[in-house]
Amino acid sequence: MKEPINEDQFTNEQEDVLKSIRVSRIILPILIGVGVVAYLLWEQFDVEDFKQINWSRHTVLWVLASISFLVIRHIAYATRLRILSEKAFSWRKCVELIFIWEFSSAVSPTSVGGSAVALFVLAQEKLSAAKTATIVIYSAVLDTLFFVSTLFFLYLFFGVSMIRPASIDGSIASGLEVAFVGAYFFMLIYGSLFFYGLFVNPKSFKWALNKITDIKWLRKFKIKSIELGNDMIVASREMKQKRWTFHVGSFLSTATAWSCRFILLGCLVIAFKPGLVNGFLEHFKLYARLESVFVIMAASPTPGAAGVAEFTFATLVKDYIPQTGLALLIASLWRLMTYYLYLLAGAVVIPNWVRKLLNQRKKQK
Repeated sequence: MKEPINEDQFTNEQEDVLKSIRVSRIILPILIGVGVVAYLLWEQFDVEDFKQINWSRHTVLWVLASISFLVIRHIAYATRLRILSEKAFSWRKCVELIFIWEFSSAVSPTSVGGSAVALFVLAQEKLSAAKTATIVIYSAVLDTLFFVSTLFFLYLFFGVSMIRPASIDGSIASGLEVAFVGAYFFMLIYGSLFFYGLFVNPKSFKWALNKITDIKWLRKFKIKSIELGNDMIVASREMKQKRWTFHVGSFLSTATAWSCRFILLGCLVIAFKPGLVNGFLEHFKLYARLESVFVIMAASPTPGAAGVAEFTFATLVKDYIPQTGLALLIASLWRLMTYYLYLLAGAVVIPNWVRKLLNQRKKQK
């Protein structure tokens, strides 16, 4: 039996972060995700949907392909962390830290993410304040840049069909469109402000944050805004020293990681619907649709988009997979591989990681 984590040896602020990544927090997202899938199956279950599944060599090969993209995705994130930290971490450490980062995102509302945890984790790894701020802020900029740029070109190419299947109810389609447009413009504004603060004028960014949080109902965020403004100034100084290869490597690893997320899900769709997608253009269109799923998930208030992800996927792929039961089976496999896996992995990695920190602190005394 593992010893409980003794949080008394951390500051109050650090304790708050540790509480946000406690293993007990995996219960709520699991209950939400399983509950939504169970409800949808209860409402629309048809045994014929499952009888149509042909567990053939084709299915196995495409499921294995999706697993390979899961591994590549994790390695790509670890590569980005190694680049951003300028090799301060070993490859093994990068892989471990990505597990913690992904876990924190999985137990936080998708619209909030795990940035506070990332700052705390990197600070405990003895990185300088400048490097820590740079990694977290630039990661957010890179993620946003990828989505904003790719979605713009995908929409120019495929139009509204990438977010609105013709086969779904008008009110649901309209709701998903509003969520998509809202999430996209939030990303655009958020990304533009952070890009401006990081590369153009961090002092003006800090000044604007301070002015905004002078508003009465935003004053509770004043301290956090000051910290963010200071971090932005520090990170901006770091960015001015980077060579172009640093930026290219960071963006390519980001693009690889995110692309693997969508391709992985596409592999699962093809695994259970042989002959559904033929030719590069059709594959590309499916990719665009699946990226739209992730954008709508970004606006979710639930931890890790639990429940929202399954519903959104089953709805947006209705013209590809009209059988709700089959769509939910694919969604469940996808979430098992990319979401619940990180919840379980975090439940193992995080207690060991915290225990190592405590042991190091005891040795230093």
